[in-house]
Amino acid sequence: MDWRSSVALSAVAVAVAGAVALGVDAGGSGFPASSDATPPQAEGNPTKSARNATPVRPVASVPFSRLTPDAAIPVELEPGAALSSDAVLVPQRLSSAIVRIPAGNNRPDEPIAVGTPPCGSLVILPATAKAGDRGEAADAAPGAEVWVPLCDGGAIARVDLHHRNISATVPLPIVAPKGTLGVATGSVWVLTDTKGVVSRIDPATNLVVAEAYVAARPFAVAAKDDVVWVTSEEGNTLTRVDGHTNAIVDTITVGPRPGPLAIGEDAVWTLNREDGSVSRVDLKSNKVVVTIAVDESVADGAIAVGEGAVWLSARGAPLIRIDPRTNRVTHRFSGEGGGMVLAGHGSVWVAAGPTLTWRIDPKLVAAIRP
Repeated sequence: MDWRSSVALSAVAVAVAGAVALGVDAGGSGFPASSDATPPQAEGNPTKSARNATPVRPVASVPFSRLTPDAAIPVELEPGAALSSDAVLVPQRLSSAIVRIPAGNNRPDEPIAVGTPPCGSLVILPATAKAGDRGEAADAAPGAEVWVPLCDGGAIARVDLHHRNISATVPLPIVAPKGTLGVATGSVWVLTDTKGVVSRIDPATNLVVAEAYVAARPFAVAAKDDVVWVTSEEGNTLTRVDGHTNAIVDTITVGPRPGPLAIGEDAVWTLNREDGSVSRVDLKSNKVVVTIAVDESVADGAIAVGEGAVWLSARGAPLIRIDPRTNRVTHRFSGEGGGMVLAGHGSVWVAAGPTLTWRIDPKLVAAIRP
């Protein structure tokens, strides 16, 4: 081999090494080389299941016990829990009640009885929402309410957080027990038919005033900034609904069997229940940016966005952290607990056991090295 060949080979080696260091594949796609993400799909090409992605080394699992909570609260963080501006509201199925945990002192209030076991997602309706605000979480000021789905009773209980009692009961079918309610444009949006009916309730009258029609077998609804989002198993779809006109704005194909969803970091994130992947949909373009491979073990878990990250929790996998800047799983914790997670009030709130919620500093999670 002459000196020219040696120089050429050296140049190729440097280029390949540089590509690896930058996280770019040698084929020049420009997409980060990671087991935790699949490249964005071209428009019109449905997102493939994340398990079809090229396997790469996963993030090592860390014992959940390595985390030290800021507070250990003697209430289980059950699925359907919600954040208000100054507290966490938690359904308690065994006692047919809800419990408010003030973020200021972490001491649970006395339970508020709701008659039958609560199910689905609690939503907070601020007192001002009746005048048409956007439905952001509010504290327990006079007039503020939490709407509680009652699956056994086929109704929604309106719980007055100030007077600590049920102010009204709205009879409605509950067709998606794990993710039923959302709040937008001063209305409560409810999944009421497995064929794909989303009913809009006027809190002033407790009556259904409009319906939106999405794909069949809807699973969850969430809302932000006057937009309602609904996941449906049929067609693996995420539907965007205009909260003012009730019109379907877009229908987006995401990962397989999308279930729980969360909104934040300029995106809607769906937890896909067939393979435990997470799809990220841009709020402006309504396009899937990426589908992130996580693990089938989290397929029946919960998802939250806040405090600078995307969080997952499932039984046996109490906490998984995704960095929204890179779309990569950065931390996995294993052990007892899991199944519900919230992010807010400067903390991550995690189900840590049958009668226990951990409140954890998100910076502590990010600082741990496997």
